[in-house]
Amino acid sequence: MDFTNLLTNGTLIKRYRRFLADIRLESGEVITAHCPNTGTMLSCSTPGSPVCLSHSDNPKRKYPFTLEMIKTGGIWVGVNTARTNGLVAEAIEKGQIAEFGSIDKIKKEIKVSPHTRLDLQIMHGNSSTYMEVKNCSLAIDGCAMFPDAVTIRGTKHLQELSRLSSAGMAAGIFFLVQRTDADRFAPAIHIDPVYGKALETAIAAGVQVLVYQAQVSPKGIHVIRPLPYSPEIPLFKTLKPLPVSLEETHIPS
Repeated sequence: MDFTNLLTNGTLIKRYRRFLADIRLESGEVITAHCPNTGTMLSCSTPGSPVCLSHSDNPKRKYPFTLEMIKTGGIWVGVNTARTNGLVAEAIEKGQIAEFGSIDKIKKEIKVSPHTRLDLQIMHGNSSTYMEVKNCSLAIDGCAMFPDAVTIRGTKHLQELSRLSSAGMAAGIFFLVQRTDADRFAPAIHIDPVYGKALETAIAAGVQVLVYQAQVSPKGIHVIRPLPYSPEIPLFKTLKPLPVSLEETHIPS
């Protein structure tokens, strides 16, 4: 995905109320931007960090600027989770995800039960794969991890994928790592052990785990390579769990 318009540069002052961020633009003006990310943005929300913003001309928007990426440790990290499904769908359609190869069609926001929708249904031949997509912006010591906050909704998605797989349908979870300073992926069991256990159960039920890395820059975001899934890595198990993410909360426009 290439950005069609030039992004605006700024510096992060603070992120607050989960969906808002105060930014100082290069002109010196301080604005409030929409931050479309339900997680804590652990490891990529330090005040004083360079950021890039997109701008909407929609006059109905309360916050016309959207936080797209933040620079940490010399690399850009994609934090706009509203883009993640599109990035993954684009990569699949272009044949960049080896596990799928050529596909016929992708459907989005598929209702699979009265109270659950999954992100993608990938149609290939006479079969299809149900896929839930997660954005990964957390990395410590070269290991990308998800989630960065306790995610009740994410656990429900894994349970639904397990149900589908146990019923004989193809199902998968896709983690898109939007930073290039990681060389592997592991579930963040020190943050959400319940999610980690649900992921283990899903794998045992036949749910496929896919992890791919994206190159993030002010020019665009592109999926570049798969990363190994390494659940056996012991990571910070003594840390206290972080707050529950606000996935059920209305995101302001």
